[in-house]
This record gives sequence, structure tokens and C-alpha cells, in this order.
Amino acid sequence: MKEITNIRNIAIIAHVDHGKTTLVDQMLKQSGIFHQNQTVEERVMDNNDLEREKGITILAKNTAVFRGDIKINIVDTPGHADFSGEVERILKMVNGVILLVDAFEGPMPQTRFVLQKALEMNHKVIIVVNKIDRPDARPLDVALETIELLEELNAGEDQLNSPILYCSARKGIASTEPEIPGTDLSPLFDAIIDHIPAPMADPDQPLQLLVSSVDYNNFVGRIGIGRVDRGVIKPGQQVMIANYHDPDSSYPGKINTLFAIEGLNRVPVDAVQAGDIVCFCGIESINIGDTVCDPEHIEPIPFVKVGEPTVEMTFSVNDSPLAGTEGDYVTSRQIRERLFRETLKDVSLKVFETDNTDSFRVLGRGEMHLAILIETMRREGYEFSVSPPKALFKEIDGKTYEPMERLHIDVPEEYYHFVAEKMGKRKGQLLDIMPSGKRMKAEYLIPARGLFGYRNEFLTDTCGEGIMGSVFAEYQEYKGKITNRESGSLVAWESGVAVTYGLFNAQERGRLFIKPGTKVYEGMIVGMNPKHEDVSVNVCKKKQMTNMRASGADESLRLVPPVELSLEQCLEFMADDELLEVTPQNLRLRKKILSRTERLRMASREK
Repeated sequence: MKEITNIRNIAIIAHVDHGKTTLVDQMLKQSGIFHQNQTVEERVMDNNDLEREKGITILAKNTAVFRGDIKINIVDTPGHADFSGEVERILKMVNGVILLVDAFEGPMPQTRFVLQKALEMNHKVIIVVNKIDRPDARPLDVALETIELLEELNAGEDQLNSPILYCSARKGIASTEPEIPGTDLSPLFDAIIDHIPAPMADPDQPLQLLVSSVDYNNFVGRIGIGRVDRGVIKPGQQVMIANYHDPDSSYPGKINTLFAIEGLNRVPVDAVQAGDIVCFCGIESINIGDTVCDPEHIEPIPFVKVGEPTVEMTFSVNDSPLAGTEGDYVTSRQIRERLFRETLKDVSLKVFETDNTDSFRVLGRGEMHLAILIETMRREGYEFSVSPPKALFKEIDGKTYEPMERLHIDVPEEYYHFVAEKMGKRKGQLLDIMPSGKRMKAEYLIPARGLFGYRNEFLTDTCGEGIMGSVFAEYQEYKGKITNRESGSLVAWESGVAVTYGLFNAQERGRLFIKPGTKVYEGMIVGMNPKHEDVSVNVCKKKQMTNMRASGADESLRLVPPVELSLEQCLEFMADDELLEVTPQNLRLRKKILSRTERLRMASREK
């Protein structure tokens, strides 16, 4: 094995919204990747519409910059805990990490999670305290908290002596001293070259490449992405595909085209040496975790075990009275094909068929993880229904265990008692609490199901000033019943079109979700009842047209503007006996049993 001195492979890891993608933007700009007068949009690495709308990175992406003769391969990783499966497998491709920490918030739950994974793989770390230009920044305290986190995670001596840089990703500056602002990102580039080790590889040995990511292109099919651990890979090369966890599944293949990563582009090349990151196509059934080997030396590389899913939902064919009127893909075959195709590039997602051919169990790492999948399918023209999210339980020694989340909250002091009260109702266990100026920082261990539907409540309780983040901690014994929702639903008892008169009478019962002219059907949820019970309402009811009751009098009826629920809010609102109908044009909440008579009959049987 020898050092490939002209290459560095790094990943940028951090909690959500701490500035990873913005920092990569500036690294690309300052390395001369773009032309002098080229128009470059912000967060250029977030090239997915959903990523831009939500302001988060969902998929890990590769880029590369040059610093002199040295090529720096950079992987921008997701910060949200629900997409941590992306981070886990990407770490296998790099030799070191840049740990980005917000200069005000400090280390957060996802910071701990991804850092622990990096330390387990013995990666070198560069600590970057970002957003030092914030008015409330406390860079020295945050740097100390990060070092304490490294000690807590049993970091090695080299990792505890990691270089610390103080940075403003938005301004594109970095410095070794918080009081002395830098002029550019040169200190960061220098730290990468000096501190991150060059990959150790042997280009003279037989080929070995671990596939850490898979992309898809309509013209060339599936594209494998990974680091060449040894040997050289070339177009036209005959290879064997092996898997560490399934050694008997090896099969032959041929590399058609090779691409090296330069900036935001993939450039066709004739060969890629050991130590570099490469994209290749030609092997249609390539999967994440597969090893591309020389046919004479089939030696699969151990693949990092990705964490298990903690949340499940049921995706079903839409069977409402409005089914098939808005979607392009509505059959169980089309939905099944799309779900299983998603598992090929998302190793954290699991899909299982059920006894019912129209339904599929979909397991993910959290509500956000599955919500992104739902929204992506919806934009592609799929129409289907989904059940409320449920935590995945385990049976161990005859006892039921459930997933627990480590929840970190940061709230103004005057609102903390609201949060503490809700935590008690949701079986949250206080682990640590610490005042920070006029704010309170607290850490809880809480059942994953206890967080369902809580985010909006949390923002309301803290007047939008609270910060919360969670990451999977462990499985513990079942904590007992939790009541997440204290409100009921307003349910339409007649099919038709909602009218002003019917909505005016219905709004006395609670907040409405629909406006006049909306198509409704029996069993569709049209609003929220503040009391903990469902109420049937007739939103299609029209005023009788007589001499005493003229139709023109409707103009005097004033309706309260309806609440327009987002996809995440719909998932949080759903009760166990409800479904969400998802179409490219609408999101409709409904009861599983649409008939009011049948629901009443079912309720009387249960009593």
C-alpha cells in the first residue's frame, strides 16, 4: 500500500441547517470551478426541487475541487436525522470529515450521531465553527463544547487534537482565531491538505471498489459511485460483482463508461487509479454495498451496517370515491414498482408486500424520511393513500421494546414550562438541563411515537423561537399509552361540493380545512374539532330557496379562512382510524371506513 499524495477525500457532516451546503458553494467558487462571469445560484449542490423548497439536503452528493495539484473530493451530506442512512454509507468513501457546528446552537443530536460514526471508522476530524458573524455567536464556548463531545465519544488522541477553524460560510471566510476574521477559505483548504491523510492504496493490485452510492440516468441506466480501494478501473473492463453479506451472489459484469468528478460535472475518462472516487455505468443491477472486483480475485469489502428503520407506514391503492381522477399512476403494480425502485438507492428504506395485494408496508428512519418519499411520488404523478406513521416495536424475551429518541431542545426561558408539561404527557425522560443566557437547553429521552405530531405544537408553545432536534438512541421497554392528539375531526356525511352555507354552519364546530367549491365525499375530513371526538357535518347543505330566504343573502355569511395543511401537518394530524389520500393535485384526509353508519356500527361493537 502506498500514499496517493495528490488526492484527499472528505465528507462535510453537521446537524441540519448548520451551513454545510453553503460552505461547499464557497469552496467551489474559491477554487476556480466557475467562470468569472458565470451566474451561480445559492446552494448549488441542492439540485433537487424538494431540497431547495425545504432548505435541507436530502441526498448526499459528490463534487471535487483542485488546490494546486491536489484534487479534493468533497461529499455534501444530509443533516436531518431521517436521512442519516445516507451519511453512514458515505463515510466509507472518505478518509476524513469536516465537522461543522453552528456558532450559536453548538453540537446538536445529529452532530453527535454522525461524529460517532466517523470516530468509529477512525477518520481524522477538522472542526469548523460556522456562522461566527451571527449577533448571538459564542464561538469559543461552542469550540469547547465540541471538544467535550469528542471526549465523551471516546475520540483518540489525534482526534482530540483536531484543528479548529472559525468560519462564515455565507461570506466565504475562515480563520484560526475567532477575533481575527479571515479573508477567504485558504485556512480551510490548508487544513484539509495538511491534516486529512491521503488515501492508502495500491494501483498494482487487482481491482477492488466498494459502491457507496447509486444514481440513475434515463439514458445509461444505473450509475455506481464509489472509491477505488486498489487497482485501476477502465472502460470495457470485465469484472465480478460481489457482496460481503451474501458471498454466494457474485455475478459477472462489464464496465461501459467511466466518469471522474470535477466540480459539478462528471467527465468521461479512460482510467481511474486507486484512491480516487469514480462513477461508472454498464452494470444494470449494481447495488449499494456491492464490491466491484477483478474476476480472478473476488474479495468483497465489508459494508457498514446501516441503522434499522424505526417508523412504518402503509402505502395503498387509493379507493376513495374520487380515486383515479387526478393521478397518472394509480394501480398497485405501478405503486409497487416505484416503491421497490426507491429501495435501490435508499438503503435506509425497506418495503414489504402484505396479505392485501393493494397495500405495502414501507419502513423508514422517521416521519420526514417517509414524507419526502410521499412528496416525490406525488410530484411524479402517483396517486395513493397512506396510513398514519407508527413506531416499529420489537419483541425481546417476551417483552415489547420500542425505539427511543434523544431529543435536544433550546427554548426561551419563559416557554420552557410548556415544553416540560408536554414532555411529561409524551413519556419524555429528562436527561440534562442547562440555562444558556435567557434560554434553556434540555435533553430528553422520549419514545419515537411520542414525537409524532409534536413539532407544530412545539413551535406554537415557544412562539416560533424554539429549536428542537432528535436522533435515534436505543430500544427500551414499552413505556405505555401516549395520547398524541387531543382534538377530533369534522367529517363530511354527504358527497357533493362544499357550499358557503354548509361551511358557515360547520365552522361553529371547529376549524375548517376546505373552502367553497371543494369536492367532498362521505367520510372525508373537512376540519378539526377542538373536543376529543369526531363530529359529522354537512358542508354541502344549501339554503332553501323561498320568498323568505333568498339565495343572495349568502353574501352576508362570513367564513373564517380555512387551515391549509402541508403534507407533514397532515401526517401529524391523522388518527389511527384515518388515512391520507395523496394525489398530484390534492391532499385529502379521510376516515378508513367512509360510511358514517358503518363507523357507528363498528364503534358499538368495540364497546
